[in-house]
Amino acid sequence: MFNTEDLISIFNRTFLNSYNTELLLGGDEPVYLPASEGYKKHRIIFARGYFASALHEIAHWCIAGPKRRLLEDYGYWYEPDGRTADVQAEFEKVEIKPQAVEWILSASCGFRFQVSCDNLSGNCEPDRVGFTNKVREQVLIYLEQGMPERTKVLSEALREHYQIAVLLPEDFSEL
Repeated sequence: MFNTEDLISIFNRTFLNSYNTELLLGGDEPVYLPASEGYKKHRIIFARGYFASALHEIAHWCIAGPKRRLLEDYGYWYEPDGRTADVQAEFEKVEIKPQAVEWILSASCGFRFQVSCDNLSGNCEPDRVGFTNKVREQVLIYLEQGMPERTKVLSEALREHYQIAVLLPEDFSEL
């Protein structure tokens, strides 16, 4: 039911012409690559054919501004697995909005969302419930005050494809 080929098709049909951006299946690591001399399109490359990976990478693109979309991986820092509690807290702070967008896109497909603390071998145990609640709070803000434009457009396209009429606050219950 959750086919990455459908997601690729919907995304590319929605944004390839208007934003010169395409969604592509990649290898082990996701990456965003801006257009270059060698490749004229911006590329969102998701990992290993995972539907959730594609949604996560799309979410980062949906909130990245025009200048960030000209930088590899939007110019974001990334601290690898094995983070301390302080570094994990910083990671989660910058991940609230993209993961809220990911949750909205997941719900737009009827796909189960799970936050990604992304610290499997860290020096601390992430507070998954606390992080989920922060992400949920951001989702509710987006539903009430309006979501980023590209998120809204893609959510509508996904809901049309997956026949989901509307997103309601109760669709985002705590996990």
